[in-house]
Amino acid sequence: MTEVEMWSNEARATRTCAALAKHGFDAQFVKTKEEAAEFVMKFVKVGMTIGFGGSMTIKSLGIQEKALAAGAILLDHNAPGLSAEEITAIRRSQLTSDLFLSSVNAVTSDGFILNVDANGNRVAALSFGPDKVVVVAGANKIVANLDDAFARLEEYAAPMNNKRLSRPNPCTKSGFCMDCDGSTRSCRIYQILKRKPGLTDFTVLIVGEPLGY
Repeated sequence: MTEVEMWSNEARATRTCAALAKHGFDAQFVKTKEEAAEFVMKFVKVGMTIGFGGSMTIKSLGIQEKALAAGAILLDHNAPGLSAEEITAIRRSQLTSDLFLSSVNAVTSDGFILNVDANGNRVAALSFGPDKVVVVAGANKIVANLDDAFARLEEYAAPMNNKRLSRPNPCTKSGFCMDCDGSTRSCRIYQILKRKPGLTDFTVLIVGEPLGY
């Protein structure tokens, strides 16, 4: 990124963090994904259970490998070789993890967070259950308001994730949401966090680089 692009990202992130803080979130900004990984690892302790919300952002930080090396117990339903039953069991266990790590689909500059799930395990954990939640969002996920957040979801995030997961949904051909109604539809549970969930220790980390979808 250029110096001007970094300046713009930091300005937008600073405004967004201030709005999130007004809504009860612990909101922090770092410039790079390396700083983001270092920040997240401060919460990792030996023997703790860590749930992962299927995030490409978290994956890009290498947290799974770092946390495992630090002696944590990973609850990762995307680990290779798992049966359907094992995946479901891990998703359920994430709800009571010591630490839950995820990203978001969009965060607004006025302090709201939008997510959509197919099964609801991620949005459930973001709402209630884990002792600590940390979400990491690249500056590319900042939008002005909820209307723009839904537009980002429908025109970019959902089609990209469906394509990544090889789901046979219409958006993987059109490149934008078709509001499909098939059995493989991934946009089923929509969550708007307008304030920090009442019983959750919740940190939002905004990174000055583009990360994830």
